[in-house]
Amino acid sequence: MVRQGRRVLAGAAAALLALLGTQAEAQQAPSGTLRIVLVGALPSLDPVVSTAAIVRNHGFMVYDQLFAFDSRGVARPQMVERHEVSPDGMTHRFTLREGLAFHDGQPVRAADAVASIRRWGQRDIAGRALLAATAALEVVDERSFSLRLSRPFGLVAETLARPTASALFVMPERIAATPASTAITDATGSGPFIFRQQDFLPGERAVYLRNPAYRPRSEPADGLAGGKVVHVERIEWLGISDPATQAAALQSGEIDFIESPSPDVLPVLARNRNIRTFALNPVGSMVWLRPNHHIPPFNHPRARQALLHLVNQLENLQAIGVPPPEQVPYCPAYFLCGTPFESDAGASGLREINLDRARALLREAGYNGERVVFLNAADWPANNAVVLTMAANMRRAGINVDVVATDWATVTQRRNRREPIEQGGWNLFVTIANVLDAQNPLVNVYLAATCESAPAGWPCDAELERLRASWWEESDPAKRQEILHRVHARAYEVLPYINAGQYRTLAAHRTNIEGLRPTIIPVFWGVTKR
Repeated sequence: MVRQGRRVLAGAAAALLALLGTQAEAQQAPSGTLRIVLVGALPSLDPVVSTAAIVRNHGFMVYDQLFAFDSRGVARPQMVERHEVSPDGMTHRFTLREGLAFHDGQPVRAADAVASIRRWGQRDIAGRALLAATAALEVVDERSFSLRLSRPFGLVAETLARPTASALFVMPERIAATPASTAITDATGSGPFIFRQQDFLPGERAVYLRNPAYRPRSEPADGLAGGKVVHVERIEWLGISDPATQAAALQSGEIDFIESPSPDVLPVLARNRNIRTFALNPVGSMVWLRPNHHIPPFNHPRARQALLHLVNQLENLQAIGVPPPEQVPYCPAYFLCGTPFESDAGASGLREINLDRARALLREAGYNGERVVFLNAADWPANNAVVLTMAANMRRAGINVDVVATDWATVTQRRNRREPIEQGGWNLFVTIANVLDAQNPLVNVYLAATCESAPAGWPCDAELERLRASWWEESDPAKRQEILHRVHARAYEVLPYINAGQYRTLAAHRTNIEGLRPTIIPVFWGVTKR
């Protein structure tokens, strides 16, 4: 097992099980407008079609979940009032809370929940696994529905509490009837905020109003679960990509919160007594280098293995500008270091550049200097820094890298293209995933090797899929941990993606903003503005 002694990992195992931040919600009159800058501006509205974290963030504004993870990592009922399980664990019955309503005034029904699960289950890695083990998913009455399994699946509530990638949010049946391949444009939900469609400028601004009809649970907010009591009338999510401009706006009071300020502006913010920083994500995030398994050269496993010897994780973190206390200098773990599922089984490379080994593997793969398109979201400083750093090392090994600079919204569109690079395809891109994206073999979306149905990159390996399925079907924790190490070792043979560096980032906010908690995902219920 990999062991790290730095402060970034202190208590991190507990932090994974605990999203942290239990708080009692003060009942007070809502007031003011909260202006926020997240890691990117909102490009689209469908949290099922898109796995982008920024679209997921939008989802937590306008939708609610059937279950949600509390501060101990336990899936708690959220929209669900009662969850009954048969003695053999094969049948689950769910009853929704009374009085739930969508933003258009229509009641939330069991039919809405069932339709939402079915649509989500066509796209999400955890949802597909659950539906593959489901014999029947049926409406019982207006507020109740049942799920009957065809084979063991020990993580039903946890899967329905899915908070990341394609998180499970409940939509009206009329919207959830949209094919899962078609993006929705109607953001009607039942959550604590109402989306202002008329104010939406994709990539620039999204506006949300407090939902006066929202009925929060009675218990205090706890992680992503509990009572979602809103204390501000309006949230404006602004698209400000330049780090210096973000920092200046926060210092002047033009904005109230930055999810991930650039490391080079943090010293300036720290000197301003009107600004506080805190770890929104106490465990951290991992840079993922995603190769395209569908076209040459990285359709060959030897070419993918060469990348292990062209990535120096510490070099990447230094390029981003991550301060040493927030760095994990070396972490090969697919489920992140400092977590209960940390593993180094099968790990290779990632500590230093080994040009000779990389060149030998490229020769074995038959690579002969063909152009390699590396998509670069240049509007995200961290992505840009690691892409340029890794591309330089690839060129040293003889890879003919063409870095295509664009914005993140364009990367998320182009990465879905399967054509050869001459027809608009691609070979590599970088994304940055938080601990919730990666935490185990079921939910780690980019670990899936399901061929044509896998996310962009399309890894394909039956043995990795067999091992992943055996993990979530196993009920014995000790045996499950043994299987996890086998999953990890197989992943290092297949290399769905390359772990390119784990680190922790700090969020920043004005001192007149209170109630922000280390929930990993930025959420704004319980937040007050004086």
